[in-house]
Amino acid sequence: MYYAQVHQQAHQPSRTITVSGNGHVMAVPTSAQLQVEVQTQGKNVQIPQQDNAVIMNQVIQALMALDIPKEKIQTATYTITPLYNFEDNKQIFTGYEVTNAIIVNITNIDNIGLIIDTAIENGANRITNIQFNVDHTDDYYQQALSLALHNAQRKATTIAETMRIALPPLPIEIIEEPANTPVLYRSMADFSGATPIEQGQITIHATVRVKFQY
Repeated sequence: MYYAQVHQQAHQPSRTITVSGNGHVMAVPTSAQLQVEVQTQGKNVQIPQQDNAVIMNQVIQALMALDIPKEKIQTATYTITPLYNFEDNKQIFTGYEVTNAIIVNITNIDNIGLIIDTAIENGANRITNIQFNVDHTDDYYQQALSLALHNAQRKATTIAETMRIALPPLPIEIIEEPANTPVLYRSMADFSGATPIEQGQITIHATVRVKFQY
């Protein structure tokens, strides 16, 4: 009889509460990068190639005059695309489009508007993919992770108190969910005149899944 009771208790299914916890912190961007493009067209491929090279060189020289080191300017893409029109259901070749794109890495983000205007004034005709980044991201993430754990603990406590369950203070399992790299992203094109850019703040998230047994 005693053995039967012990056997029954040993196989009693465990009961658990699983909650997710979320935390986030705000961080001011410390650097940025943007893509500057020069697009030229012509019937003969050599002409738009030559025009593009001249304009892009002028753009790069102007950016370097703003104290942007040459190593902070990198080629992103260079493409030559044939152009066609359709007339009477026929494809008619009209020339070529040459696109040269560079990535500009910026440490003084207060100058982004000036950098955009300078690029446009010197021949760039497309600005895209502005991304703001934060240095020492891991430090901010650790803060967000701590907040996420506290958030999960509060949720579990609320559930236990509502259900009148005696909840142990320590969880039996903590799973850190994958976190995305925080990037504040903007896409822009065809600027003219003064260009105000507000970098705002980047939100760094952390999420955990926590299990308690009772």
